Amino acid sequence: MAEIKKIPERSEIPAEDQWATEDMYATDEAWQAELDTIAEDQKKAVTFAGKLSRSAQDLYEYLRESETVSEKISLLANYCMRKADEDTRNAKYQAMVGQFMSVVVAYSAACSFETPEIMSISDEKLESFYAEEPKLERYRRYLTDQRRLKEHILSPEEEKILAAAGELTGAAQNIYSTFTDADITFPDAVDSEGNKHPLNQGTFVACEESTDRVLRKSAYENLYTTLGSYKNTIAALLDAENKNRKFKAGCRKYPSAFEAALDETNVPTSVYLNLIEAVHKNLDKMHRYVRLRKKLLGVDELHFYDIYTPLMPDADKKIPFAEAKQTVYDALAPLGEDYRAILKEGFDNRWIDVYQNVGKRGGAYSAGASVHPYVLLNYSGTLDSQFTLAHEMGHALHSYHSNKHQNPIDADYVIFVAEVASTCNEALLMEHLLSKTTDRKERAYLINHFLDQFKGTLYRQTMFAEFELNIGRMVADGKTLTPDVLCAEYKRLNEMYYGPDLVVDDYIAMEWARIPHFYYNYYVFQYATGYSAAIALSRRILREGESAVKDYIEFLSGGCSKSPIDLLKGAGVDMTSPEPVDQALKLFGELLDEMEELMEG
Repeated sequence: MAEIKKIPERSEIPAEDQWATEDMYATDEAWQAELDTIAEDQKKAVTFAGKLSRSAQDLYEYLRESETVSEKISLLANYCMRKADEDTRNAKYQAMVGQFMSVVVAYSAACSFETPEIMSISDEKLESFYAEEPKLERYRRYLTDQRRLKEHILSPEEEKILAAAGELTGAAQNIYSTFTDADITFPDAVDSEGNKHPLNQGTFVACEESTDRVLRKSAYENLYTTLGSYKNTIAALLDAENKNRKFKAGCRKYPSAFEAALDETNVPTSVYLNLIEAVHKNLDKMHRYVRLRKKLLGVDELHFYDIYTPLMPDADKKIPFAEAKQTVYDALAPLGEDYRAILKEGFDNRWIDVYQNVGKRGGAYSAGASVHPYVLLNYSGTLDSQFTLAHEMGHALHSYHSNKHQNPIDADYVIFVAEVASTCNEALLMEHLLSKTTDRKERAYLINHFLDQFKGTLYRQTMFAEFELNIGRMVADGKTLTPDVLCAEYKRLNEMYYGPDLVVDDYIAMEWARIPHFYYNYYVFQYATGYSAAIALSRRILREGESAVKDYIEFLSGGCSKSPIDLLKGAGVDMTSPEPVDQALKLFGELLDEMEELMEG
């Protein structure tokens, strides 16, 4: 691996490689002017208090106004949060996020009468409202889904208190993000020739993918040693997050935070638990993969800093961003020209913030703003970063289709289906790349990447989900999440998932401290279920063509108009069954067979 170049400042990034936040608001002043209007919206909203059950017209007028304000709030959020992520050191935009949050919490508190009043309407009366005011049908799905949670809704006074506490209950996640992204600095990693490489959350994976084992080890030990020096603080934040969940679940009369989180998106807890059980039954394949990696790397001991380096390093190449875009465009041809036209629109009109700069938020994501989606990358030219482009544009086009085909109140798809479109794109990209080569070495390189996707998404994210489930149960039982408790549980799970051929040391026991998803309230399991669904969908698209694509586009266009389970059933995947997970793991085994054969040839 060549020495990592100096990370540029934001001002050094060309405009064409920065996302177009001006498509939302031309200036910060325009954003501020829009934010100031929320105070008037709040005054108008409170005039409806006590009236929602009075007449169909009152209920309709309130919901229409609420939908309009929610759309405005979403755009305001997207602007200040995208600007803040460009450089987390920029105090101006961090302050704008804080100001926005204060305004929204106040608005939410003022509207806290909504849910209890809607719950108080009898089924018979609500049906008469639909008959009296046909335009109210626009909100039937929203009202039905809200009333599904009736037994967990509190009195108006209690709801107001919970809403007003919004900034406090979100504090652990916000503090963790600021602390790990902006405040912690890591010593440089040093390679076998003594060259120094800047180390942070954004560059860590690139170091771990290096063929230079000295560099990999240095980055690995420096990152986790540094995190370990703050272990008490980070453990306290994770403990606070879990206690916050426990508190809110208890307030809403749920048996546990786990059940509260899944009920919010209408996903049975059995889907989560079945995933863990299915993966446990297939850990032998993961252990087999680890043995193969150890053998191919030719090391006496396989460490976690050996997990990400390519097994076929001489097949690795630098992929310029323009080439990555073209390859992704070509790979997604099975989804049809209409889909690819939208993809090209995003490529050509600065939907993407491409490269890393100093202070920029690490990782990658897509945010579905109403004007168009925004995608954050830290593109590094690796095969993995090309797959990340395909992944995040899958999210982006999911948001685009839902925003286009659904009313704003029904457009925001729930997190259970969020990872399906992104991973389907990755699966189609892999199939495209494999179809273009018969070279054994290149094919082995690609299959290794596919195996690593399974390892990282289906196995690793399920391990994360099991960790999150277990520490949540600990807090529910009255335990405190100390660093020793967290490290012991995390180390135990790594030993179980990776097997005896990988050294599970005290460095990796600290990895929980660098995973922001543990603050996302039982989110990570959906990477694994979404991956399984996406593998099934991609194979159906390639096998059946137009009819499968039609069903898939309808799924992308569905927003939250149906339950997530029903949306996926419409696309041909039943996630209440273990079959999608079992089939995905079966494919993992088949890929492992081919990889072993290629390596012996």
